[in-house]
Amino acid sequence: MAEGFKVDLGALEAAASGITDTLAKLQFKKVSDLDPNKDDIGHGHLADVLEKFCTRWEIGVENLAKDGQSVAKRLNASVKAYREVDGRIVGHLDGTLSRDSGKDPGAK
Repeated sequence: MAEGFKVDLGALEAAASGITDTLAKLQFKKVSDLDPNKDDIGHGHLADVLEKFCTRWEIGVENLAKDGQSVAKRLNASVKAYREVDGRIVGHLDGTLSRDSGKDPGAK
C-alpha cells in the first residue's frame, strides 16, 4: 500500500447505506404532499405560484434521487472492487509465504 493512502470500506458502505435509506424515505414523502388546497392559501395568484414551485421542486428532488442512486451504486461497486483485489492479493501472498520444499532457510 502506498504511504498515506487508505480506504475505509466501512465508511464507503455506510455512505451508500445512508443514501439508500434516505432515498427510501423520499419515496413516501413527496413534495406534492405539501401542495395545499387553493382555498387554504386565500389568494389565487399565490396559490398558482406555490403549485408551480412544488412541481419544479418535485422534479429537482427526483433528479437528486437519481443522482443519489448512482452515487450509492458506485460506492458499493468500489467496495466490491477493493474487496476483490484484497482477496486476490491475500491469495497470492498465501502461495508466496507457504513453502512446499521444506523448512524456510531464513527462519531460526
